[in-house]
Amino acid sequence: MGSGGSDQAFYDSSRYSSLDAYVSDLLEICAELDLTGVTLIGHSVGAMMAISAAIADQQSRIARLVLVTASPSYMNHPDDDYFGGYSSHELDELFESLDANYLVWAEAMAPVFMNASSSPHLEQELQGSFRRINPRVARDFARVAFRSDARHLLSSVELPVLILQSTDDVVTPEYIGTYLQERMPGSVLVTLAATGHFPQTSAPEETANALLDYLGSAA
Repeated sequence: MGSGGSDQAFYDSSRYSSLDAYVSDLLEICAELDLTGVTLIGHSVGAMMAISAAIADQQSRIARLVLVTASPSYMNHPDDDYFGGYSSHELDELFESLDANYLVWAEAMAPVFMNASSSPHLEQELQGSFRRINPRVARDFARVAFRSDARHLLSSVELPVLILQSTDDVVTPEYIGTYLQERMPGSVLVTLAATGHFPQTSAPEETANALLDYLGSAA
C-alpha cells in the first residue's frame, strides 16, 4: 500500500508504521482470491513480510517461501553479536537524508543499491521507480524497513524456504544468508553470482533459473 498502482487515499501513516499492516493486507488478498499452495516470494524487506505472513497464515494457504536478498534485521544488535549492516547512528543519518530531500537521496542511492555499473540503464530504471513513490510514503516505509526486526520469528518458520543471496550487496551482507539458513530448518541457501540488491533485475535469468530449479526439485 502506498506505492505502485495502489490507491493513495487508503494509505495511512499510522496504520502502516509497522510490518503488521502489510502482512494483514497480504493475507487478506490470499483469502479474497482463495489461493492455496502459494509460493510466496519476498524481496528485501518483503522477505520479513513473507516470514511473518507464513507464521500468521492460519488457513495454511502459503506452501513455501522464496526470500531474495533477505535480512531479518538491517540494524546491528551488538549485544546479540548480530550485525545487520547498519548502526543506529548510521540509520539516523539515512533518515535525516531522506527527510531533507528524498529525490536527491533516491538519485544518489539507486546506483549503489543496483550495483550494476556495466548496465547504467538498470540504475536509471531504479531511479525512476524511486521517483514514482510519494516521498512521504518512502520516508515512512524506510523507517519501517530499517527498524524492523524479525529475528525472533525465524525458528517458527516450518515451511520449505529458498534463500537467494546475491554478491556484493550493500544492503544485505553475504553472511546474512547463512544466518537465515542456520535458523530456518527447512531452508536452502543459494548464493548467486549476481551483484547488488536487485538480482531479479540485474541478473533475471540467473535468478529465475535458481528459482525454477528449486521449485522443480520440490515438486
